[in-house]
Parts: sequence; C-alpha cells; structure tokens
Amino acid sequence: MQDEYRTVARAGVHETEVNRSRFLCALAPAGSEREAQEFIAAVRKEHADATHNCWAYVIGADASVQKASDDGEPGGTAGVPMLQMLLRRDMRYVVAVVTRYFGGVKLGAGGLIRAYGGAVGEALDAVGTLTRRRFRLATVTVDHQRAGKVENDLRATGRDVREVHYGEKVTLRIGLPDADVPAFRAWLADVTAGTAGFELGGEAYGDA
Repeated sequence: MQDEYRTVARAGVHETEVNRSRFLCALAPAGSEREAQEFIAAVRKEHADATHNCWAYVIGADASVQKASDDGEPGGTAGVPMLQMLLRRDMRYVVAVVTRYFGGVKLGAGGLIRAYGGAVGEALDAVGTLTRRRFRLATVTVDHQRAGKVENDLRATGRDVREVHYGEKVTLRIGLPDADVPAFRAWLADVTAGTAGFELGGEAYGDA
C-alpha cells in the first residue's frame, strides 16, 4: 500500500478562458468508479448545452484505476492531458470534468492539450488539496477511571481518535502511523499502569 496520497479537499468548480472558449473544471473526491461516473453524469446533465464535457478520474491509493474521455475533441487532446495533470500532482480518488463552451476560435491540438491540462491544474490550486496518510487502526480498552485522562492525552497530542464507546470498559478506536506503534504501546502501559488493552487492526487512510 502507498504510505500516502493526495486528493481534493472538497468538490468545486473553477473557470478559465482561452481564446474566447470557456473551460469550466469541476473537481470532486470520488471513493469509487461508480461515484466518479455519477459525478460525470451530473455535470453532463447540468451542462447539456456545452460543446464538450471531457473527463478523467484516478481511483485507488496506488492509482490502480485511470480513465479519461475526450468527449468528441480530437483524440488525446482533452481527457489524457487532464489525467496526466491529476497524476503529475499525485492526485487519487478524484474526478475532473472540464466543460468547454466553444468561443469561435479553434485552438489546435497543442492549444487544446494546454487548455484542458491547464484547466485541471488551475482548478486543483483553486479548490485545494489535502494529503491522506496510511494508518494502522488500533483498539485501546481501558477502565472508566483512567479513560478520561487517556482520551484527553490522545486528543491533546493530535492522535486520530475515531470512535469512543462506553460499555463495561471504555473502548477507543484510533489511527496510528506504523512507526509509532512501539512507542505508543510503551506510553499506554505507562499511563495506565499496564491495565489497558491494546489490539492492532487493519490499515486505513486518514488526514495527515
């Protein structure tokens, strides 16, 4: 698994103009191909009167799924440069749709490649990106007497506390970078006098 990847912070739209043609780049996070395709369909519906709605998406932390469409533009002049821009920026789990309203001036193949790739690059800058880092999920079990201090210490030190469950004991589900596991075990044993339970789970990604 990749140790980290970048994605868009939120959905958003950014507009650029090249030789009187309008290029609207809509970006959104997409957790699956289906989500990406649904977003593309929604943008196409919204801009059904546009000359072209070209798109590209990258799914998977290791970029295992990469797809793009020129939507009627000359082959390789729209979807591919959009996809290349996403990959150059290390973007994952993201979909981009560039809607073009033709302004009457032909751009030529080179102009189209620059316009579509550039529209995605500018939109990424405008919308903003964030880094998500790989974590090990872990479960901490502690008695009620010590739970408040443990939770407060975890949050105060910026730990990724994902869930707290109060039962016979208190269960905290947290995310830990792999490298921190040995030190965390030692810290937990120290603050709970060895009474806390600690169990490592699977892997997930969280905000860096």
